[in-house]
Amino acid sequence: MKGKAILVFLLIIVVVAGGAGVYVWNMMRPVQASTEPIVFEIKSGSGTSKIADQLEQEGLIRSGLAFKGYLKWKKQGSNFMAGTYSLNPGVSYDEIITKLSNGEVVPESMVKFTIPEGYTVLQMADKLSAEGIVDREEFIKLANDPSAFDIDIIKDIPVDEELRYVLEGYLFPETYELKEGSSTQEIMQRMLEEFQTKVDSIPDLASKLKERNLSLHEVLTIASLVEREVVVDQERPLVAGVIYNRIKQDMKLEIDATVQYLLDKPKARLLFKDLKVQSPYNTYLNKGLPPGPIASPSLPSIEAALNPEASEYLFYVTKKDGSSGHLFAKTYKEHQQNIAKSKAAQ
Repeated sequence: MKGKAILVFLLIIVVVAGGAGVYVWNMMRPVQASTEPIVFEIKSGSGTSKIADQLEQEGLIRSGLAFKGYLKWKKQGSNFMAGTYSLNPGVSYDEIITKLSNGEVVPESMVKFTIPEGYTVLQMADKLSAEGIVDREEFIKLANDPSAFDIDIIKDIPVDEELRYVLEGYLFPETYELKEGSSTQEIMQRMLEEFQTKVDSIPDLASKLKERNLSLHEVLTIASLVEREVVVDQERPLVAGVIYNRIKQDMKLEIDATVQYLLDKPKARLLFKDLKVQSPYNTYLNKGLPPGPIASPSLPSIEAALNPEASEYLFYVTKKDGSSGHLFAKTYKEHQQNIAKSKAAQ
């Protein structure tokens, strides 16, 4: 009788254990498959227990408790990554674990845009607003509000009421990719950060500025003049040298691009009356550099402004032969001859 009781007791244990095993197996089975993905977000700092409960609530697993036990048995889950995921109901535990461990998040919708070299604040505002990326008026307003941005390099921009746009020249021309829906401020912040990165990459910048006794703002101003005047890359240092030569000899720079900057719309050819526009940016009327950059210069133009090519040239004129190059001259007489040559090549 005693042996019978023990046998019955053992049988009950086997039945209960088997039933529990069947239950656990059933809870670990994938949920009913579906082609409709479930998108969910795992927030930073979520532990495996919270994630398991979330997966159950989302309908991706049958039991959070069973999933926790499985993770413990497999010694996994400690490296699950935060982010937004997309999973189809019906996937196995192992597939879920792999996705969460590898951080296979849903790619964010991105917006891509390009700022060409030599663009002004106004040109950027017009282009990006036309593409639906920024609010034009807000872009222009923020270009005169450096306090809206957290970036070291703009803290040394001189306080000068004559600056048309405080951030002119500091919004780096580049191709960008940002999250769709980024604010105008976030987009401009990214452009300023790129400018900081590019400038920081210039070797011995501080010593070069000290050698020329110039501020970064002044070098950027020269670089912007070079950018707007030069098309042929190898001419950048030479044109920069001409600018330095004219300043050294106390000559007006007489650079057309500074006048174009003041016009609502650039002209194919400036008229004599355009050269008389009253502005501190007009280098036909004022000696020295304008108050600030007239465009966003490329890195080669910035480097040319820092490392101008030595020469005795004081003048240059654009060739009219389609090459976009320049003819350089040491004297005004030679310059006049070059102008005649250029016209004859048309």
